[in-house]
Amino acid sequence: MATSLGSNTYNRQNWEDADFPILCQTCLGENPYIRMTKEKYGKECKICARPFTVFRWCPGTRMRFKKTEVCQTCSKMKNVCQTCLLDLEYGLPIQVRDTGLTVKDDIPRSDVNKEYYTQNMEREIANSDGTRPVGQLGKAPSSSDMLLKLARTTPYYKRNRPHICSFWVKGECKRGEECPYRHEKPTDPDDPLADQNIKDRYYGINDPVADKLLKRASTMPRLDPPEDKSISTLYIGGLGDTVTDGDLKGHFYQFGEIRTITIVQRQQCAFIQFATRQAAEMAAEKSFNKLIINGRRLTVKWGRSQAARGKDGKEGVSEMGTILDPVPGLPGALPPPPPLDEDAPANYFNLDPSSSPAIMNIAIPPPPGINPPPPGYGPPMFHPLGPMAPPVPTPMTMRPPGTIHYPSQDPQRMGAHSAHGSRHTE
Repeated sequence: MATSLGSNTYNRQNWEDADFPILCQTCLGENPYIRMTKEKYGKECKICARPFTVFRWCPGTRMRFKKTEVCQTCSKMKNVCQTCLLDLEYGLPIQVRDTGLTVKDDIPRSDVNKEYYTQNMEREIANSDGTRPVGQLGKAPSSSDMLLKLARTTPYYKRNRPHICSFWVKGECKRGEECPYRHEKPTDPDDPLADQNIKDRYYGINDPVADKLLKRASTMPRLDPPEDKSISTLYIGGLGDTVTDGDLKGHFYQFGEIRTITIVQRQQCAFIQFATRQAAEMAAEKSFNKLIINGRRLTVKWGRSQAARGKDGKEGVSEMGTILDPVPGLPGALPPPPPLDEDAPANYFNLDPSSSPAIMNIAIPPPPGINPPPPGYGPPMFHPLGPMAPPVPTPMTMRPPGTIHYPSQDPQRMGAHSAHGSRHTE
């Protein structure tokens, strides 16, 4: 029979007394300075039913208060958080982690066997160094490709939000903005995610969140190598400002000899060219959807050769070779211009070639406040298009060339005498 808080039992020394909880980063919150309340033997563990020390805290502003749900012994046996019961290393449900590591759950369900198993696990935990899990989980392989693809690398603080206000749903909440609960529409009650059980999550059975992640893992995209065997370059995206060429070289050198590493800082990407195609294929297989450097998840794709990039020039294909979907609503391609005849004059404005130069020389009226030029010194202000209109005077710029007379060239103005006057003087 399991030990309870209210019973007068003989093995009170098995009750748990801890100084600090085992929590994940999401449950702990983003504020490094938090206050916790500690209640010694405050609740029974929801798995083994033994009294344990309960911690309660608020993970951040406008968040709900959280508390530990299971004891530290049950937490260490599964390597999970005491509050959300997600794996501490991958941030995934236990069912997903055990599926990826091919670990079989052997924890008994009955009370007597469970208590005996828990005492043995406590003895094994006390004899270990505390750096690795115990039991079947400690004997499992260190990593899995599926877990690395599904692992959550950053905290998900949205999980700490308050619950939905039931009074607001019924239209009876009078607190307004002071209400500590969320004023949002609830999810569909038929949604499987709305029915979650803490024991099912701990034992890894009938967990709707795990089922959703496992379905996502089965439909994940794959990175197939290109048909061109000369391509040995990988595209690495999402570098940010923290990933350097040294970090990339430190990860990719294990797959083979690296010829060049080119970082495009403006687009926060890099191109890694391997010496052999085999090394590039191995790097793409081991790094696709699971490359994390300096806390950033990086994108891995195959690059394209320079010859193929310049020769293709096809619409809907990016530089990395990915096919882009057409954007609706865009105009089509313009038709090619008609062939030009070398002997024909260039008509750039589509004017009638039979029209006279005077008709084509139509001036724009001057702006208001400026007097028009006198007749003969500028283009006409308008063109009489009627058949009975008087002829338009030819502009100065279009008059035929002739003898040009300048006043400064007048001989009399220069002081010279005529030929007749010269003979009379003599």
